[in-house]
This record gives sequence, C-alpha cells and structure tokens, in this order.
Amino acid sequence: HMRSSQPIPIISTMTTPTTFWRLAGVSYVQYVTKASSTVRAALKEPAKSKALAQETFSYNKSIWSNGEQGAKQLTDTLAAVGK
Repeated sequence: HMRSSQPIPIISTMTTPTTFWRLAGVSYVQYVTKASSTVRAALKEPAKSKALAQETFSYNKSIWSNGEQGAKQLTDTLAAVGK
C-alpha cells in the first residue's frame, strides 16, 4: 500500500492572524478590564473584597500644546481615558 504524496489541506477561517478580542470588536484594554472584573466578581470572601478594592484607579492627565503642558485633570474612569 503506497501513501499519497498530496499535502493535507489546512482549513483557515482567517486570512491574516489576529487576536480574539479584535474579532469581538474590543481593544486589549477593554478585554483585560472585563476579564479581570469577571474574575474578581467570582472570588469568595475575603479575597473578593480585597480584589475589588484594587479595581479602582485614578491618575492625572494633561494635554500638551506647542510644547507646553496644560492643566492636570483627574481621570478615574476608563470612559475618560484617551479623551
């Protein structure tokens, strides 16, 4: 019995490599935020309270114009990031 010399076809649904969160229409930051929130919500006490306390964040942002830094603004929501 002789083996066939024809290659085995590879089935691909994508023409270029991409990540699954891009296929879902979200950014990496949105994906990580949702995944980490889901994991924190699934924890049992007391780990849940400790993890939820770490979920909050804030930082100062400022807009630069003509080489000058503008006024600093407190940012504490993901919706405000990048705006």
